[in-house]
Amino acid sequence: MRTTKLATTLLMLYAASTVVAGDWPQILGPHRNGVATGERLAESWPAKGPKVVWERSVGDGFSGIVVADGVAVLFHRVGGNEVVEGMNAKTGKVLWTAKHPSDFASGFSPDKGPRCTSVIYKGTVYVFGAQGVLRAVALKDGKSLWMRKTHAEFGAPEGYFGAGSTPIVEGDKLLVNVGSRTGAGIVAFDLKSGKTRWKATKEYASYSSPVAATVDGVRHVLFITRMQLVSLNPADGSVRFSVPFGKRGPTVNGASPVVLNGHVFATAHYGVGALYGKIGKAKLGVVWQSDEILSSHYMTPVEHNGLLYGIHGQERVNTPELRCIDPKTKVVRWTKRGFGYGSLLKAGDKLLALTTNGELILLNADPKKFHELARAKVSTTTTRALPALSDGRLYVRDEGTLKCLDVGRR
Repeated sequence: MRTTKLATTLLMLYAASTVVAGDWPQILGPHRNGVATGERLAESWPAKGPKVVWERSVGDGFSGIVVADGVAVLFHRVGGNEVVEGMNAKTGKVLWTAKHPSDFASGFSPDKGPRCTSVIYKGTVYVFGAQGVLRAVALKDGKSLWMRKTHAEFGAPEGYFGAGSTPIVEGDKLLVNVGSRTGAGIVAFDLKSGKTRWKATKEYASYSSPVAATVDGVRHVLFITRMQLVSLNPADGSVRFSVPFGKRGPTVNGASPVVLNGHVFATAHYGVGALYGKIGKAKLGVVWQSDEILSSHYMTPVEHNGLLYGIHGQERVNTPELRCIDPKTKVVRWTKRGFGYGSLLKAGDKLLALTTNGELILLNADPKKFHELARAKVSTTTTRALPALSDGRLYVRDEGTLKCLDVGRR
């Protein structure tokens, strides 16, 4: 038993050590927390905004760009296909494409593209399409390695907007919130073969992407599903704990959980609110729950020095506010009213905010006040795809265009 635990720990440490400074290989960056590794942002921009290094047209979808080994990967819908494209990250030149047919159409959105951000791991790109088609292709040439039609195989519904929870790599497995009530709510697939390794829970899928953390020597993979916050043992899929989180009716859970100082912070809107709790081996000790502190529609907050920076409110329903909160004391440090909705990422002690109306805002992560350094309009259409920061370049995707912007300090 000790040998098995040691081997598992070493495998996880090795996986963490393979993250290269400057890469953005998955949703929310190298560690799925919105924090860039080894990046330094410019102190300000020219009056016209950051320099556009290159740009190109794109199809439908809200899938963010990922970057590794000098290759930027785009996942979008073009005509009747979901298309994965490998591009030279510096020039935008297309290196390869890999297509799969799709006839997905949402009754709630005119957009027909994939929602999940791709995952790059050890030379393989993993994509999860809107209809639950899970594919693995080679990063160097786009060659198909394996495919699983998860919704069809496990009897999972597409949900309001199609599949929207980005899978996560743990050891030699890819963990996916498939969303089947037949005991395949969460499924682990073998990274190399795509074979099913284990199935767990009867949870419907959400639009929140899972995160992993080791707390007090215990490995947890934390999923916010349709109605629960769940911790699983990645080795066998056994449930470590599960607590209610969600609300029935036309609601969604979209933000990823944030792990900080042995605690987890979960947030949603629609009257669900926020939850902050101590992660235990077999239970979650809920410290507080509130709908007044930081209730986010789908944006994942970013941590800096124990504080959380995030957007409180719901897009198009009210006027969202940017907030800095202290989760330990349940105190709102400051609020910037009328900020709008969008996403945040962090590099060093600076934050980059990209609003859905195409404004890019550079901020200091200041615990005392809203401290803006620069602002520029970088898009003319809605920007819901999460941006990626790699080697000083920010990849911003709106409804029709992908731009590579120079935001780094040279």
